[in-house]
Amino acid sequence: MTGGGTGSAGVSVLHPFEPVFDAHSRVLVLGSFPSEASRAAGFFYGHPRNRFWRVMAAVFGEDVPATIAEKRAFLLRSRVALWDVAASCEVAGSSDASIRRAVPTDLARIFSQSPVARVFLNGQKAAALYKAFYAAHTVPAQCLPSTSPANAAWSLERITAAWAPVAAFARG
Repeated sequence: MTGGGTGSAGVSVLHPFEPVFDAHSRVLVLGSFPSEASRAAGFFYGHPRNRFWRVMAAVFGEDVPATIAEKRAFLLRSRVALWDVAASCEVAGSSDASIRRAVPTDLARIFSQSPVARVFLNGQKAAALYKAFYAAHTVPAQCLPSTSPANAAWSLERITAAWAPVAAFARG
């Protein structure tokens, strides 16, 4: 993949990995589409400066998971399903602003196999895509501030506080 910022031409990319969920997942966290770093790492939120794993660990009162196996186990233990809104799209680098021609993921398989009762959206682009694709969905959804390093206006402490409802809903 080539390109970097929003000025670069986007290329068509398929989502490279499956969602994480099981029959006990109570909440679903959706991002927009995996960044270049995440695609290279082979798992969600793989950019070292993305605060997702630090925020999630903080709101659940756990250590930050390091490996893919630890991250997957953490999510399942916490009753959190994780995926993205777009199954494929045209994107320049890792810029959410450059996402075009997005095709939605099949969320029905998560909702049919788990008791998800709340959706949390990681940032404005995920929220806009979710609204466009799933406007009539009956599961309540809430947009949270992006954990991306591009969201420098939000401190780690402020994002963590905003993400606290994820743990509250997951615990029931």
